[in-house]
Amino acid sequence: MVLLLGQYSVGKTSFIRYLLGRDFPGQRIGPEPTTDRFVAIIKGDSPSSGNGGGGGDKIVPGAALCSQADRPFRGLSIFGNNFLSRFEGVEMYDCPILNNITLVDTPGILSGQKQGQYGRNYDYEQVMKWFAERADLIIIMFDAHKLDISDELKRVIELLRPHQDKVRVLLNKADAISTQQLMRVYGALMWSLGKVMLTPEVCRVYMGSFWGAPLKNREQAALLNREKRDLFDDIARLPQDAVMRRINELVKRARSVKVHAYIMHYLRKQLPYTWGKREKQRRLIDRLDREFVMCARRYELPRGDFPELESFRRALLEMKDISSEVHKLDKKMVKDMERVFSVDIPNLLEAAKFH
Repeated sequence: MVLLLGQYSVGKTSFIRYLLGRDFPGQRIGPEPTTDRFVAIIKGDSPSSGNGGGGGDKIVPGAALCSQADRPFRGLSIFGNNFLSRFEGVEMYDCPILNNITLVDTPGILSGQKQGQYGRNYDYEQVMKWFAERADLIIIMFDAHKLDISDELKRVIELLRPHQDKVRVLLNKADAISTQQLMRVYGALMWSLGKVMLTPEVCRVYMGSFWGAPLKNREQAALLNREKRDLFDDIARLPQDAVMRRINELVKRARSVKVHAYIMHYLRKQLPYTWGKREKQRRLIDRLDREFVMCARRYELPRGDFPELESFRRALLEMKDISSEVHKLDKKMVKDMERVFSVDIPNLLEAAKFH
């Protein structure tokens, strides 16, 4: 799964069309916000009559797509009808790139004024987080003419921090500016991304122009063609690396589960058995950053595996009584989890070498 995101009018839909080699049902291209929905472009099993050309390509409504057991979207049903009405699949027949890859186009991320004008009636950031956790590659697109990072885009990039190894940046429409301007834009983009991602090593940035027309500025034609080949090689390697990537995601999820279990166990043990539970629970939540440090020390847990502080705090605030709503730590399950790390995952890695 390749997840594409960016502010409106950066060329996401044109990029998808470029990859597919033809139009796809429901595509909308224009200078204003045109993609107001999540669109999963997937391989169709066989030609069939449908909404669009291309030998039977068709649109599948979101609710129907989430009901298909052989598709990876069933978990999206938790976001309700408001989201499902903004989600659709496009089944395309006889499109080679879709044999091993699913492309997911996302609504154009809005700038300040337009955020109010085009308000969303579903939890956009949680949906983005769901897709980011399951994507194999995340491409953030920018227009070479406008590098401003809106508040909404900044929040989305912050959500992607746990998945930085999967993130790539694409500076699109790079042929529309001179070589000197391109150098300045590239430097400004790296600086802006470094501030948002809070990391000394910013992800790989590709430059190119993906809309099927000849390059406007031939000065950097050789550079942009090399960049295009590198990006396509990156995408082409995804199926080859799929097994290792799945194991890596499994390890990250298992480590998170272990830490989550110990955090809840630790918080539960801090509460009194009888009086004053509610007040004590409130104090624990208020100083959750300190409690995270204490929990990590007590159970020798790496701080890098701890969840994002504020989202965890919000989840705890929804609980009336941690001691009654959370089960005691099951020592047998802890041993089972340790065996996963010491035996099962090494065995999986060994088997993956011969895949």
